[in-house]
Amino acid sequence: MLKPLGDRVIVEVAQESEKTVGGIVLASNTNEKPVTGKVVAVGTGLVTADGKQHPLTVKDGDRVLFDKYAGQEVSYEGQDYLALHEKDIVAIVD
Repeated sequence: MLKPLGDRVIVEVAQESEKTVGGIVLASNTNEKPVTGKVVAVGTGLVTADGKQHPLTVKDGDRVLFDKYAGQEVSYEGQDYLALHEKDIVAIVD
């Protein structure tokens, strides 16, 4: 498994449905980029300039809402993930 460093988080991005409520199939290029996902790994935390380490707020298993164009897409063992900084996470979804 991927192990992020510092304040980075690995998220398994939620797949958007390809059909509308009426059952119309949408072309893949018309779909909006997903902005939710499940946290699968977290780093050790942010280290400040004075050497103090601040633990991350999110944890494994949290469902999160993140900025639309945040992070870097990563493929590992056939699965697609998004690696992003915790500051790019907007909220934890209950």
